[in-house]
Amino acid sequence: MIVFVIAMDSEAKPLTDKLEERTEKCVHGRKILTGRLCGRDTAVVVCGVGKVNAAAGAQYAIDCLGATAIVNIGVAGGLNDGCEIAEIYGIDSVVQYDFDLVQINNTPIGTLNEYDRPYLPLSVSPIYPARKLATGDRFNDDKSDFELLTKTLGADIRDMEGGAIAHVCRHADIPCYSFKVISDVAGLGSTTEQFLHNLELCGKKLGQEAEHIFEAVNG
Repeated sequence: MIVFVIAMDSEAKPLTDKLEERTEKCVHGRKILTGRLCGRDTAVVVCGVGKVNAAAGAQYAIDCLGATAIVNIGVAGGLNDGCEIAEIYGIDSVVQYDFDLVQINNTPIGTLNEYDRPYLPLSVSPIYPARKLATGDRFNDDKSDFELLTKTLGADIRDMEGGAIAHVCRHADIPCYSFKVISDVAGLGSTTEQFLHNLELCGKKLGQEAEHIFEAVNG
């Protein structure tokens, strides 16, 4: 069964509103919804914001829901003019930009201890343009972060969950998909103000595309 792992209720609602035969429960403070989408069984774990929440949600999806693949959808920030507000992009690779073992392992920043390069590959679908994602437990307009993300790592999009979910899926040897709708773009003003202003618009976009994403992943 394909399971969605999504950070916030507002990001999950466009999808969960479409679930038929829906059931809902709370496990360890996380909302778990099951039902049918496009005639197929699926589930949604609303995991909470940040990497620890995302990893815990993904592991629950695998161990307790029997996920054969995980899909992460949600809003994210664009880092260059290749990303447009309220457009959806598929993620083909992801790095945890706040993971730093440079001094110990002499590996590039973002390189997890068990790997030798920063980016992890994700499963991809051709229905949306592909972009590179950077994940970290920070939401800010910090200039040094922007330099790291764009010049050092060459990322297109940033979020707070995708990299952790991909990390769990890689160890479990199951496919991980990620689709991000852009709520803010660097250089267009405060990311916070953009995020708040565009959140409803992004939700509508996810609602329009939720079934297309599910069908594409089911392939």
